[in-house]
Amino acid sequence: MIRAPLRRAGLVAAAATTALLALAAPAAAHGADAPDGTDYRAAVTGVAPHRPGLTARMVEAGARLELTNRTGADVTVLGYSGEPYLRIGPGGVYENSRSPATWLNRTIAGDTTLPAEADPAAAPAWRRIDDGPTYRWHDQRTLWRGDGPPAAVAADPGREQRVRDWTVPLRAGDTPTEVRGTLDWAPPPDPYPWWVAVTLGFLVLGAAGVVPAGTAAGVRALRAVGGLLAVGGAAAVALTVARALDSGAPGTGGVLTDLVTGQVWTLLTGLGALAAGGYALARRPAADFALALAGACLALFAGIANLAVLSRSVPPAAGPPALVRVLVAVALATGAGALAAGLLRLRTAARAARATRPFAQAGRGAKP
Repeated sequence: MIRAPLRRAGLVAAAATTALLALAAPAAAHGADAPDGTDYRAAVTGVAPHRPGLTARMVEAGARLELTNRTGADVTVLGYSGEPYLRIGPGGVYENSRSPATWLNRTIAGDTTLPAEADPAAAPAWRRIDDGPTYRWHDQRTLWRGDGPPAAVAADPGREQRVRDWTVPLRAGDTPTEVRGTLDWAPPPDPYPWWVAVTLGFLVLGAAGVVPAGTAAGVRALRAVGGLLAVGGAAAVALTVARALDSGAPGTGGVLTDLVTGQVWTLLTGLGALAAGGYALARRPAADFALALAGACLALFAGIANLAVLSRSVPPAAGPPALVRVLVAVALATGAGALAAGLLRLRTAARAARATRPFAQAGRGAKP
């Protein structure tokens, strides 16, 4: 059993670790300004005319357009004034620094101040920015950038409807080509049922913390919380993989790279919850502290960091949106519940230790 001062020191260390991880949390995002969710669904319908090896898709909840060119010849993406913007081919990816699109597409809002060199009528000034056949960028033609919803959406927000069809012009050699797609309004889900489920899960798990630790019921409660925390950890790992897939990571190697770089804190949180759940199931020393720490991290990095998913129709993760919401709700409920149960059990243990200390001291001071 950990002594009370050590427990306090551990809780302070846990709080400090959580704060440091919170500062690093932005590194877990898809891109620098990827959305946490949206109610506009952007999709690519095809490339016309069809060219084998030239493919396109939307990634990051529709925030970026991805173009892959394996045709063996350069393909040029045209900017907003018809000027050359990107050149993608066997020699890598090049951008034209004189294209306004190069600068406007730096952010999803398209609000970058244009430098003096940005001139769509000037001769292109190419610079190499990637060595692969694939590139992803924010394209204002695929997004809804209005201050409010379209008039038709504002008149009937509860109905899924087409906002517009869009095209992004390309040039493959001397052949005009284009990526075609759609932008739809998808009504957001009602977050109330999800919050009810999260609250009930939190209360059930938290209530396990009031069961006396030294009893058979207390042992069962500890194992139950540990098992459910492990389920929450698995949900966090699955959510992390889904976000990596949605970021456009190519193949198994690309997904693993994104997990280790862009999604590392959420991944570590899920793995830590799995480990803490196993620790509690094995009834190891300091299991209560492990539950509280892992639960706090799980609720923060896998739950609270993804709260927008519960109220947005298009989450930034691959898979059915309802399944993504289930993963977030499970991570949040089990994380917060394990935190509450762990803290309550630590508090009960500390009280019991204080209650027995006077008797122990009296026994040592008694004369034989």
